[in-house]
Amino acid sequence: MTTLTVTTDRTKFLRLALAADAVVTGGNGLIYLAFAGPVSTLLGPDAGLLRGIGAFLLAYGVAVGFLASRPAISPAATKAVIALNIAWPLASIAAVVTGATHFTTAGAIWAVLQAVVVAGFAGLQITGLRGTRVN
Repeated sequence: MTTLTVTTDRTKFLRLALAADAVVTGGNGLIYLAFAGPVSTLLGPDAGLLRGIGAFLLAYGVAVGFLASRPAISPAATKAVIALNIAWPLASIAAVVTGATHFTTAGAIWAVLQAVVVAGFAGLQITGLRGTRVN
């Protein structure tokens, strides 16, 4: 008789959701930092604002990536990531609706699409965090 050993890492899904968030967010931050002028022309917000957002996104992406790489993922830190990933779409939609950032049409579409992606990361992270609980 053959014995099959099954091991499960209850953090695998959460780790993947955090890592994907880190890569997408950090990449977006790098683009905003490196190409603030052309991105400003395309999307509408001032290049200085985009550089500030880019620096935040890059640092946030590094922090989320660090969290994903830990042998034990902190539930409290994960909840903080989830909270920020819920706040970002709300702020993005508010920026589009109020016109505070002077989005072009392409910029408004980009902000909404980005909000959907970030909300998706929050949803995946919530699911992953729930999956780490021992019943």
